[in-house]
Amino acid sequence: MSSAEDRVRPNVGARLRNGGGTVEGLVHKDCPYLSLNNSLEGELHAFLTDDDQLHTYDDLTKVNPVTPTTVLKCLQARYSVKVFYTHAGCTLVALNPFQPIPDLYSLEVMKEYHCAPQPQEFKPHIFIVAEEAYRNVQGQLEPVNQSLVVSGESGAGKTWTSRCLMKYYATVAASSSVEKSQDTVERIEKRVLDSNPIMEAFGNACTLRNNNSSRFGKYIQLQLDRCQLLVGASVQTYLLEKTRVACQPANERNFHIFYQMMKGATDEQRKEWKMPHGQRFVWLPKAEKHVEEDCFQETIEAMVHLGINKERQRQIFRILAGLLQLGNVSFSSSTDDSQPCDIKEQAAELLRVSAEELQMCLRVRTLKAGKQSVLKPCCQAECSMRRDCLAKVIYAHLFEWLVTFINNSICSDQSTWSNFIGVLDVYGFECFQINNLEQLCINYANEKLQQHFVAHYLRAQQEEYVSEGLQWSFVKYQDNQSCLDLIEGSPVSVFSLLNEASRLNRASDAKTFRVRLEKELCDNVNISWDKFNKVPHFTVAHYAGKVDYQIQGIVEKNKDPVPPELISLLQQSDDSLLHQIFTDKETDSLTTKGLSKVTVVSKFKNSLESLMKILHATTPHYTRCIKPNPDCKPLTFEKEEVIMQLEACGIVETIHISAAGFPIRSIFFYLQLIILTRCFVAFGFWLTLSFPWCRIPFREADSSDFLQQEVEKLLEVVSQHQAADASCGFDSEKRNSWVHCGRTKVFLTQSMVGHLFQICFVTLPVAVRSWLVRKQVQRWNRAAAVIQNSWKKWRALAEVELDDAKDLVEEDVPVLNPVIRERGSVQLSTIQEPVTVRGWPMGLALASAPSITVSLTATGFQKMMSVMASLNLPSRRRGYKVETNQYTQGLASIRAQPKGSIKLHYQRSPLLYADRQPDMKSDVTGFNEILLEKTL
Repeated sequence: MSSAEDRVRPNVGARLRNGGGTVEGLVHKDCPYLSLNNSLEGELHAFLTDDDQLHTYDDLTKVNPVTPTTVLKCLQARYSVKVFYTHAGCTLVALNPFQPIPDLYSLEVMKEYHCAPQPQEFKPHIFIVAEEAYRNVQGQLEPVNQSLVVSGESGAGKTWTSRCLMKYYATVAASSSVEKSQDTVERIEKRVLDSNPIMEAFGNACTLRNNNSSRFGKYIQLQLDRCQLLVGASVQTYLLEKTRVACQPANERNFHIFYQMMKGATDEQRKEWKMPHGQRFVWLPKAEKHVEEDCFQETIEAMVHLGINKERQRQIFRILAGLLQLGNVSFSSSTDDSQPCDIKEQAAELLRVSAEELQMCLRVRTLKAGKQSVLKPCCQAECSMRRDCLAKVIYAHLFEWLVTFINNSICSDQSTWSNFIGVLDVYGFECFQINNLEQLCINYANEKLQQHFVAHYLRAQQEEYVSEGLQWSFVKYQDNQSCLDLIEGSPVSVFSLLNEASRLNRASDAKTFRVRLEKELCDNVNISWDKFNKVPHFTVAHYAGKVDYQIQGIVEKNKDPVPPELISLLQQSDDSLLHQIFTDKETDSLTTKGLSKVTVVSKFKNSLESLMKILHATTPHYTRCIKPNPDCKPLTFEKEEVIMQLEACGIVETIHISAAGFPIRSIFFYLQLIILTRCFVAFGFWLTLSFPWCRIPFREADSSDFLQQEVEKLLEVVSQHQAADASCGFDSEKRNSWVHCGRTKVFLTQSMVGHLFQICFVTLPVAVRSWLVRKQVQRWNRAAAVIQNSWKKWRALAEVELDDAKDLVEEDVPVLNPVIRERGSVQLSTIQEPVTVRGWPMGLALASAPSITVSLTATGFQKMMSVMASLNLPSRRRGYKVETNQYTQGLASIRAQPKGSIKLHYQRSPLLYADRQPDMKSDVTGFNEILLEKTL
């Protein structure tokens, strides 16, 4: 096959100007690559100047040549015509429009993508990714769980994309439900969707880069039953930025829920929350700013749908109001005791704790000296820190309680669901003027996700090509493993040194910790220091760029200490919700063992490792959200902003590998459908195929060699079809650029897969109809054979056991003697002339007629009784009526239609030995067996 360089030619000797549309050649006359450079320059110039066609490239793998400039130009052209989704090989690129596009996510659009036989043929959309994952759950031999990873920096649109994905699944999974379960499904889908506004209200905030920035990570498992109906969901959260409650960065806001309360509360609620109009709160900066998420009524309705009653709502909002009042508490120095106490009393009243005990806990700390406790007054800074700590621990535990309540409301029992589709929405990469422990953990999470993407798409695919025997030239990509080793590696890393400093029972020193970092991590190229900067810091080179982290306070944040007396205060609260939250066994165990031993980075690292295990065990689908401009302006595309994100997340490298590689691969066992196509086209017989309406047996191969031979034959047949079809542009000499048969797998391009299915769809109906006709003819042949065999068996037995069977052969009917006619005859309904009876009994002669009329002139009591006993004649005055025993009781043999006279053997008739009421369990053989078989 052709290598990657054959498919995507390198930019040899050319230089792109600042991401623009011109190319400046740097090639001399005698350069051996002159023709190649001229060709590349011409193609690049033609591509960049063809503005009318740039927006039509719905897949960036079609861009030729693939460079950051061509990819950027194509995305810009599509963005200018309001096309926000573009395929990039195995990923989807989503550009944030920063304005509502309601028609793009309507119910009709959802149904259109869901009902499409081939959604990939539609315009790129997030619904294509969703539908592909939905079909993949049951599309394998064994159901495989799916994960949708939505990544991007803060403000790129991850939260909105995750919201669209959840709404899509709640719609398509409920649309196919049966009528009797419709109410249940609607209730479940409503609860799943209502979890979003609650979690965004309590977990999102307005930052410098995003009006609805997620300040926590969440992984939502949408649980599906065997019919792929949505039966429940569960939410796992990661690292809530609880410090935002008490410390908001400059020009940023607190969590949405506080502003919703301020703007949406009624006068009665304000009175209950001690929140009069015009009161300002220290912890509510930028309160005058209005964002779309400041919708208090939507949060209230979601709480009602999830089962949070009014009394519990009152408790939640009263606690939040108490935190706002707690933020207005300030502390004076030891020489100034003029601090008013009314604010303390308001906060204590809302939290349902004693004001005196609250003041004592905030201003005095308890030291343990053996078995004795020593009270020590706190300085002003320590008092503020204890106040902030109280607010953070209350809000964090309240958030965890909400997540637990939501899971109890929407999660289904394990026995009712079989698979899940996970939607991951985590905070994006962040870089501010001041970055601390929160940004370090957030960027660490993004590094882990980027490493998963690199391992799954960029590295694993290329290594698989080589192991399968493909002639492959590796596409270089940015591997961030060294950065991960710096942050989390063993034995020495930033996290390990941070935990070591946090476990020391002494105050941390920023300069000492910086010296420690320089000494232990100086060999890692991903960390550096600015020696001229007076503020202690360290710089990490992330995959998305360099970030300076401030060391001051980072160790204390990692300790996250909670004074035991604060927990004891909350456990004694008269508020039932606070009392329930802080009397948990888990909380008790943490307070007794000491929270300092469980650091923030250790807890976050463990939870992130659990998440990565889930991602590795599922089939991932990546969506890369791109922020077109830093100011969130609608339909504004800034090249510098976009190109940085494209280069950081490896989009260009992904396009290179997808364009030169094979996005479709199947193990030989999975190629039964494709081999079937070859059988239709070349031989017209079936190997295997499974449909919902039929199952056709498959001849199992002795080894993979058989399947490989079959696949090779298939490729030859398809190559002939493609070569004959000029529209597909297939070059038979470069067949390996379309398909390659490896050692254990077959690798196909998307074009080849489309052509295979086209052939299959054309020949499949004809073959199915032919197969059904053959099956019907085979059934007819089998039925005819059974009839023939039964007749032959019966005739053979009859010839052996019937006396004088030759007498049954039709003979010429002689003229009846008047004497015989006078003595007796039988008048049959189907014969005009009376039938003369020459012997008795007459059962065989009379059995074939439904009713007969007897005309007798014979006399004599003995003869009369013989006739009646033989023919089962009912007595009637002036005549007799004979009814055949075929329709009443007894046995009869339907042998032949009487014609003329019938000769019967009275002395040796087999009917003399017939059992008129046989026992079903008795062994009957011979002619009697035939009679029983035909009449029972």
